[in-house]
Amino acid sequence: MRKPRDFDSELKALTDKAKLLKARKVQQLGELVIATGADGFDPDTLTGALLRIVKTKDAKEREAWRATGAAFFRGQSWKADRGTQADIPGDQAHHSNDAPR
Repeated sequence: MRKPRDFDSELKALTDKAKLLKARKVQQLGELVIATGADGFDPDTLTGALLRIVKTKDAKEREAWRATGAAFFRGQSWKADRGTQADIPGDQAHHSNDAPR
């Protein structure tokens, strides 16, 4: 005869795992913000930029962002790609933070 499943302990284990994954995701997002140098911006500016990304439907623009991100993770020069986003309102303030690190 099979041992009955303990659904309560399985549910607790899954809940704990989900919490751990969410915490790891939040930590990695924070590390990404720091690694890109975006931690120099105030939260309102970062939120506005992220909302712009979410609302953008232009596939060409999204592909340019994806390529820039991929280059960043490969360790290639990604600052050169920033010039393609000059049409973004407020981007001039972003370029003032382009000091070499």
